[in-house]
Amino acid sequence: MASGFGYHGGVSRCFAYWQEFSKCYAQTDVPSKCTAQADDYLECLHHTKEIARAKAVKAEFIRKAEHQAHEGRKAADVLADGVIVGVGLIQRGEAAHSK
Repeated sequence: MASGFGYHGGVSRCFAYWQEFSKCYAQTDVPSKCTAQADDYLECLHHTKEIARAKAVKAEFIRKAEHQAHEGRKAADVLADGVIVGVGLIQRGEAAHSK
């Protein structure tokens, strides 16, 4: 990845971050000053923070669905009504029946 060539030619998606990191690393006497650039480059490569955040969002969604299920609703109805990502094409409830 650090070579700068992407899968289909051109520069790779993380090449700009690699350039920032290598510039910092070459100009400094203390490599520990470049940890922010190194973290940005590694996040671009592996998406570890993004994946951790998505897992946290999913866990919270499931926790809320289970909480609502304990309040009297069935878990399947909760999961069907409250999708994590929706585009608003399907309307649930009385508004959909009146059309």
